[in-house]
Amino acid sequence: MTREFRVSTQERYQLVDVTAEVEEIVGESGIESGLCLVFVPHSTAAIILTENEEGLKKDWLAVLKKLVSGLDFLHDRIDDNADSHILSGLLGQGKVLPIEDGELIRGTWQKIFLVELDGPKNRRVTVKLLSC
Repeated sequence: MTREFRVSTQERYQLVDVTAEVEEIVGESGIESGLCLVFVPHSTAAIILTENEEGLKKDWLAVLKKLVSGLDFLHDRIDDNADSHILSGLLGQGKVLPIEDGELIRGTWQKIFLVELDGPKNRRVTVKLLSC
């Protein structure tokens, strides 16, 4: 089963909690045991698992910006967004989570985030569920 939803971002760098949307899709699927792939088909966005706490979200963004600050990227001569491509590749565009008893297995504080690295944009999030 594959489902998709959209996320609109407002900032160049932004974390958007998409946990509720993914869990709704898992719940509607009826799958009791399996795997859930959460994927963004974009080369300037990513998916991470982290706590939904304001200070931590700001820390994530600060670290990401610092990783690419002051670098002279060749790709910037074309689109001025090489930092976004590099960070997306480092973080990864997808995560796989187990499904057990019809629910995602996540840590107590783990939430699923779309990481916008080249916004504002309208992003697609693809959720692929596999029953085991």
